[in-house]
Amino acid sequence: MEYISVKGLDKKVSRLMKGTDYFFHNSYDKAAANMDAYLAIGGNSVDSAHIYCGGESEEVLGRYMKERGNRDQIVILTKGAHHDQNGPRVNKEAIRHDITTSLKRLQTDFIDLYALHRDDPNVPAGEVIEILNEYVKSGTVGAIGCSNWTWQRIKEANDYAAEKGLTGFTFSSPNLSLAKPNEPFWKGCVSADAETCAWHEAEQFPLFSWSSQARGFFTGRFTPEVRDNADLVRVFYSDANWERLERAKQLGAERGVTAIQIALAYVLNQPFPTCALIGAQSAEELRSCDEGSRIQLSRAELDWLDLTSDER
Repeated sequence: MEYISVKGLDKKVSRLMKGTDYFFHNSYDKAAANMDAYLAIGGNSVDSAHIYCGGESEEVLGRYMKERGNRDQIVILTKGAHHDQNGPRVNKEAIRHDITTSLKRLQTDFIDLYALHRDDPNVPAGEVIEILNEYVKSGTVGAIGCSNWTWQRIKEANDYAAEKGLTGFTFSSPNLSLAKPNEPFWKGCVSADAETCAWHEAEQFPLFSWSSQARGFFTGRFTPEVRDNADLVRVFYSDANWERLERAKQLGAERGVTAIQIALAYVLNQPFPTCALIGAQSAEELRSCDEGSRIQLSRAELDWLDLTSDER
């Protein structure tokens, strides 16, 4: 397993990050077994959020860490300030509520990586930095970051932090995958486009990609004629993405691996620090991800897969 460093955190962060959006109390044994298998291959970073599974995701993770006595082995990434039925919640009261609730559910007094789940462009980025720095200074949170923020808003926040001598964002979590979305998967979500990736490369700014394997687009289960998954059709069905899939299949055949492993390698071979959030729920899926994380791709191969070049 490979790891990256994130400013503000003493622990290394595994490049495969375990997703927990299927962690429910009524399937605790499955979640615990998945966690055991993930740790066994060297993984240590786990992604959750205040809203996942109605709060059960964090509760199950907290129960697991308490039962195993392994909190110190795990890097927790959790998120808060997601909007509700009334609109955006990027404000001091909502952030305090969500962090306090998350700590209780996780049965811990420290969150390694804390991210705002959504942005509210009407709130000055500097105001957000001021709020989050209270938790950094108190030792409640290690590194702070954001999910689904544009690079321009991250820069605005970090410029303010630098000017005021405060801690800025040290990671971002947008979608990044070989398949490019036609539109956001959920309202308010951000996907890393070429301009975003160029900024991450210039800054060497860590990116944690959700839906890193395009929600199964590269598994081979989907074709232009198979249209039973409305969300996948809406977001990822395009002529360009079918060509990317064909190229992933071709390169995979040459390497003796699968197209979905090539898609994972695409995310992990970017010219800046990346981690891939994975949804592996079985030993086979976890093995596939582990093997895919070890594939090395050249810059020319990345460009060819992404259709920006016809040569590799």
